[in-house]
Amino acid sequence: MKTSQACSTALSSQHNRLSGKLGTAGIVFMVVAAAAPLTVVNGNTPLALGLGNGAMAPLGFLFASLVLFLFSVGFVAMTPHVKEAGAFFTYVGTGLGPRAGQATAFVALIAYTAIQLGIYGFFGWAAAEAMTTIGGPSLPWWLYAGGALVVVAALGYRDIELSSKVLAVALILEIGVVIVMNAFIVLEPSGSALGILPAVPAATGDWGPFGIAVLFSVTGFIGFEATAVFRDEARDPNRTIPRATYWAVFIIGGFYTLSCWCLVYAWGPDTVHAVANDYLSNGGNMVLDTARFYTGRVLTDIMEVLLLTSLVACILSFHNIVARYQFVLANFDILPSVFSKVHHSHGSPHVSSLIQSASALVLVALCALSGASPLVGVFGSMAGIATVGMVLLMLLTSVATVVFFYRSPSLAQGRVVTTRVIPVIACLLLTFILYLVLGNFTQVTGLSVAVSTVLAVIPIGAFVIGFIAIRECSKRQLDALIGGEPMPERAVH
Repeated sequence: MKTSQACSTALSSQHNRLSGKLGTAGIVFMVVAAAAPLTVVNGNTPLALGLGNGAMAPLGFLFASLVLFLFSVGFVAMTPHVKEAGAFFTYVGTGLGPRAGQATAFVALIAYTAIQLGIYGFFGWAAAEAMTTIGGPSLPWWLYAGGALVVVAALGYRDIELSSKVLAVALILEIGVVIVMNAFIVLEPSGSALGILPAVPAATGDWGPFGIAVLFSVTGFIGFEATAVFRDEARDPNRTIPRATYWAVFIIGGFYTLSCWCLVYAWGPDTVHAVANDYLSNGGNMVLDTARFYTGRVLTDIMEVLLLTSLVACILSFHNIVARYQFVLANFDILPSVFSKVHHSHGSPHVSSLIQSASALVLVALCALSGASPLVGVFGSMAGIATVGMVLLMLLTSVATVVFFYRSPSLAQGRVVTTRVIPVIACLLLTFILYLVLGNFTQVTGLSVAVSTVLAVIPIGAFVIGFIAIRECSKRQLDALIGGEPMPERAVH
């Protein structure tokens, strides 16, 4: 009886909504910054070239872009029929039911929290390396990570449009500096950069599999799908979200593919695989050395600084995404109601943001106390969890799209290709990519098979727990969502 009354109260209560005037550009900046394009070019591209199929690695980025475009078609087709913010969680809940929706929310929280923690480790390592390079003191990585955490916490607490403006500046600078490098590479008449290495192994033609290139290409897109998380803060969600999604895919995919091709052109297609492997084996930064050869010291120094700002921008983007996920989950009684409070002047989910900052602080502290390596132990392991989680989330969303339009044929009339054919193709391709990720998981984490297996199971375990542990209150609220009845808004005072 007491449980029924509690559920009744929860169902009759109204929930908070965020508000804002984000346009297509603002959301694109938020989402593309989460993908950290400069970080991916510096990290994922050499891995795809060295461990993947060498000079053909740009095709891996092109293939990943195609898969994510096909995913976006179904995602966009379903957007007008999903009335609540929350991205994957609400899409899967609408298509596959409340249990699958909550399970997806659990996976999303694990995946986004993991990648955010991983990037704190990456930033701490990169900042410490940069400081010692310029002759500064050798300080532990976690001090730099803590400094970034303070900046992110302050910006995340404020109006989302402030974060959008900060991310816009950071994103334009980091993309701009790589475009300049690419232009110098293409226009340089003197040939490849092989002369800057003391010796390069002979090209054997024994390149790695195409699947490895696809694997590292896909991990570079983590965060692009979060356009729908900002639904309530978009100026016109039914138009802004689809536009932002397509623009995010085209910008990220085109940028990665072109930059990877330019590296192949810079070093030569016959030797780039061996060069990338040499860098992976012996250390150094292949992209920075390439920039130094083609553009000179000044641009390279700027790129090193922008690599750090790129990482901070990436953390801020994921912080905003997780805070809003928690906010939406609180509105469905999946998380405590305190997460759903809205700041009276900033219009931000300030309590959720503060809790997110506190949890990040605890996780960074635990990693520091454990003595884990910030690059392999923290970033490698967390990137592995996030990669499995993100591919699983996209696959579930595509399945939900297929099921939703199958059950609502009237909504699919005249749009069979975009509501059925393409989402089914996306399901098949995402299943293939999930197979690649799991089959080559140690390549992502850099850890042993046993540890990698445990990490790979975490997102799947989160899904199972979320599916089983749904509360009756949450189920009824999600049922209202599935029935197309958006919950009434509660005025924010």
